[in-house]
Amino acid sequence: MSDKIIPMLQEHTPIIGTFFELGGMSAVECLGIAGLDYIIIDTEHGPFDVESAMDYIRAAETKNLAAFVRVKEISRPAILKMLDVGARGLIIPCVETVDQVRQIVSWGKYSPVGSRGFFMARGAEYGFAPHAQDVQGYFDYCNSHTLLIPQCETVGCLEHIEEIVNIPGVDGIFIGPYDLSIGMGMPAQFEKPEFQAALSHILSTCQKAGKPCLIYAGDGNAARSFIQQGFAGVAINFDAFFYINAFRALMEQVRGK
Repeated sequence: MSDKIIPMLQEHTPIIGTFFELGGMSAVECLGIAGLDYIIIDTEHGPFDVESAMDYIRAAETKNLAAFVRVKEISRPAILKMLDVGARGLIIPCVETVDQVRQIVSWGKYSPVGSRGFFMARGAEYGFAPHAQDVQGYFDYCNSHTLLIPQCETVGCLEHIEEIVNIPGVDGIFIGPYDLSIGMGMPAQFEKPEFQAALSHILSTCQKAGKPCLIYAGDGNAARSFIQQGFAGVAINFDAFFYINAFRALMEQVRGK
């Protein structure tokens, strides 16, 4: 099980990952071999559900690759089950209100922070892990070692970002630039001053609260720029993007076009 992400965030070492969309345990292993810090198994837009996500989490653990899951919806089962199968963190999409985030914390954190339903599943080695030998120790470990990260991709979340970030049990924010720009009425117009101001506001609010702010980046150059701006981590595009581009470049190299 990879525990490297939390120390990296605490030490202000940027974490670098990508969205996992293609599927396959060998593909997960390859991303670990490549040296990524984490992946986001995408059950919102990807074709995966709990059982397949569990297999990918297992594969990630063999390569010291932290496995986050973007859940498919804001619901108790979506949050509870992904934590039970061992997700190191959850990215929660489509957040609009403060009350939604309070509910997310209630479902995703154990007492006294939340009221997560009790079960010692594979993340606790079915009750045999060292941190699962007493109930309160298990609660404390889970609350501090699994991350709940609402996704700021709506105007509602943006407007309430100060309150959301400071809710106990919220471990950070992930910015979805495309949906946020669409919600702001400027689809993919990322250089607009209003959009840049929104990003700066979210980032500075997270920094004041002592919470990491992560963001999607389209490519390596964008990722480097975000890290230089102070973002705690980036998820660079998604696996299919790099797979296709690598083979396109190979074909051009071989054929000389």
